[in-house]
Amino acid sequence: MIRRGGGEASALVHGAATIVNAMATKRGAAFGVNLYTKAEVKLTSEPRVIETEITSDLCEDSVLIQKAIGVVLKHFNLENTVGAKVRTWSNIPIARGLKSSSTAANAVVLATLGALGESFEDLDVVKLGVLAAFEAKVTITGAFDDACASYFGGLVVTDNLNCKLVKQEVLTDDYAVLFQVPPKKAYTVNTNTGNFSSFEPQIETAYNMVLNGFPWEALTLNGQCYSAAFGFDDKVAMDALNAGAKAAGLCGKGPATTAVVSKEYIDQVKAAWQIYEGEIIQASLNHEKARLLT
Repeated sequence: MIRRGGGEASALVHGAATIVNAMATKRGAAFGVNLYTKAEVKLTSEPRVIETEITSDLCEDSVLIQKAIGVVLKHFNLENTVGAKVRTWSNIPIARGLKSSSTAANAVVLATLGALGESFEDLDVVKLGVLAAFEAKVTITGAFDDACASYFGGLVVTDNLNCKLVKQEVLTDDYAVLFQVPPKKAYTVNTNTGNFSSFEPQIETAYNMVLNGFPWEALTLNGQCYSAAFGFDDKVAMDALNAGAKAAGLCGKGPATTAVVSKEYIDQVKAAWQIYEGEIIQASLNHEKARLLT
């Protein structure tokens, strides 16, 4: 539950990474990482006027932020009463498959609720963020798996079609999480959703692997399938595996690749990725739930 007020609030929400992409079967799995997005919301007396600033990428479209504010105000029948000024800060690259949209939606919704002083159950906060993502057209499946992993941390398994949290689990291993992030953005709205039927059985297998306690093996299998579907070279992931990674595969719709790595293999995986254009981001597993900031 949340409780805050005073017309302004800030929220901190951590990032997430794909284990099983839900595009093929509408069921997915993801896990939390300690990248973050912070949102600051100040309510105003100017109805329907929402001023936004995405400090990490000033040229990025702010439609998701506006929709996230809008769904909260509409829920309380306040869309014709108040407006808002919103600023976000994040170290998550946008439009690379790294859950920047889910994390931002969670942060803005949570901060808006805090500014209103309204109480909401955690899953209902997540569902408002998913609704905002649908309205902003930055998701195909609703990304309920990504949103839950971002909001709650740890490992989550979900039924995205019904917005149902099937399983939550604390990840006890002390792995590092590396991302190979190409410089070119890839927006969800431009993703070729095509025909996933040829590899649906493999994705179903990956989903069941997570349920049965093998999330990292599922991550690698999922990455191989979706790399083929979206036309990405799986060599980035294979190089990470050959360098000692526990798991590696395409993150979300791509183009970024995730590698889950024991501490002793971090340098080897980074060295293997030096040949690729872009940046390497190092993170760790996150189990901290989204929160309002004092």
